[in-house]
Amino acid sequence: MISTQSIHSFHIPVMGLAYTIDSPIRVAHYGISSVISIIDDELMEKMNALYSKKFNLPYQEISKKEHDYRAKRITSYLNLVETIVKHNFSTFKKELSQNTEALERFTAILPNTSTIKAGLFTFIKQGAVPSARLATYLEKHLVPGEIDVNIMTKVDKDNFEKGKQLPVEFNDAHASLRGFATSNLSSSVVLSAGMNPRLYSYFENFKDFFPDRNGHLKKKITLKVSDYRSAIIQGKFFAKKGLWVSEYRIESGLNCGGHAFATEGFLLGPILEEFKTKKEALLEETHAIFVKALQQKELLVPTKALALKITVQGGVGTAAEHEFLLDNYEVDSVGWGSPFLLVPEATSVDEHTRALLVNAKEKDLYLSGVSPLGVPFNTLKGTTNEYYKQKRIDANKAGSSCPKKYLALSKEFGPEGVCTASKKYQTAKLQALAEKKGQVSKDQYEKEQTLINEKSCLCVGLANASYMEHDLPIKGQAQGVVICPGPNMAYFDKEVSLAKMIQHIYGNASVLSPVNRSHVFINELKMYVNYLKNEIEATSEEISAKHLKKWERFKVNLTSGIAYYQQLFQPVQSSEYKEIQQELLRYKEELMTLATPVLT
Repeated sequence: MISTQSIHSFHIPVMGLAYTIDSPIRVAHYGISSVISIIDDELMEKMNALYSKKFNLPYQEISKKEHDYRAKRITSYLNLVETIVKHNFSTFKKELSQNTEALERFTAILPNTSTIKAGLFTFIKQGAVPSARLATYLEKHLVPGEIDVNIMTKVDKDNFEKGKQLPVEFNDAHASLRGFATSNLSSSVVLSAGMNPRLYSYFENFKDFFPDRNGHLKKKITLKVSDYRSAIIQGKFFAKKGLWVSEYRIESGLNCGGHAFATEGFLLGPILEEFKTKKEALLEETHAIFVKALQQKELLVPTKALALKITVQGGVGTAAEHEFLLDNYEVDSVGWGSPFLLVPEATSVDEHTRALLVNAKEKDLYLSGVSPLGVPFNTLKGTTNEYYKQKRIDANKAGSSCPKKYLALSKEFGPEGVCTASKKYQTAKLQALAEKKGQVSKDQYEKEQTLINEKSCLCVGLANASYMEHDLPIKGQAQGVVICPGPNMAYFDKEVSLAKMIQHIYGNASVLSPVNRSHVFINELKMYVNYLKNEIEATSEEISAKHLKKWERFKVNLTSGIAYYQQLFQPVQSSEYKEIQQELLRYKEELMTLATPVLT
């Protein structure tokens, strides 16, 4: 029987629109799973043409004039990626079976505890390369990495044709889902950014999300969540429709790349502890609902409970942290995102932006307000997008031409929606502000002006790096590149090979910069303490009892998290753990002395 077990204990999460757009083509044959964003159908169409030519495969352009072009483009690109991954994997296995050096290089990047690694070492020691027996072993034990896809549930804009609103299935996220559902892939869709009941209900239209008698799912559902409560609410929602959530992917609220969905002070460690202790309850509760729904629909009911994975990502930087998360919380995989932006073999980043990342320090990585979604967004100072945006502001031409409109979600100026980063929106807002000029203070005026101007065109900015890396023409208004690394990027300061990065993850090499770096849990705690302080300081409206209640709850949750960590790191009296205890005490004291405003 051929193995279906992943050979690696890490995965590469989705990054931006373009940074992992072709990652499976680059790394899946090594057994590494990665996630493609399927928001930007225009970018996928360009990648389809590019890779079809590169691999001498037939390509048929899908123009915007075609009915349901968005879903068709997504399906076509995903099918192409699968074809190439299968080709790469077959070629790679053949190379391993015939070339001792290739086999040694591959074996060196496998987890140290891997039984496959031990098996391959035996072949190397015996000098059994090439051999038919080795080829059989590889065929039985190796599997390519998953070609997973990501849909950001909030990016579900209504679409119009000649002024008439199209049916809901033509909304952006709905069309993205349809593109994946009708593809040949057997993998997972990762849903991020919170619950979208309308989109979730749409899954019922596609048979690949329902199990066969053996419990096999051709297509799986993965939920990116920040806490257990969110997981069980969403898991039950799907279960009531006869749909199974195969994986809950826990992401740090703040210690992550891209959009940051902060919790109310709940920290990653306690969240993981809750998932660990309640995993069986989550499985049993959702499975009972799931089975009942399948019976009501008169669909096939699996003879045994379906598999459920718990994975985690956000801010992990060392092999020790990686192993700790796997062992202590019994998670199935750990996501490594931002560090892979420095690996040209794995991600699509232009040279200029990668150089910026190499030189980025803690002060250069910040939580910004650039996202039109109105959600805090992790980004980097000094990007080309920042330059072009400021150039337009200085010329009194603020705002983007908004060519793609994926984030045209504001209905303030009409049902068709407008993006808050667009010239149309910003011009109207700046004119309205100008009319108030004599009625507000200079500081207040400048603050409101900054809030309007700071929004960036993410649709173009998050895609441009891939166009530039592949030497594809970029049409229209210059937007430059938006990059979305997590704060953890500050501790990686060099471009590295894929092999070196994997060896770092497994503790066989180190690619960290020499600067002092706290434990992943401490870094997240620091971010949450600063987040609370900034929120209190930035509140310009009249302080209400609601504000105070929220901040006090935030403090209580952080304090509880600190107590959990103090207990967690107590048993081992290593110098590292003693340092962690000192940092925990410092943040506890900082919280105790943090004064919240008094109601007047």
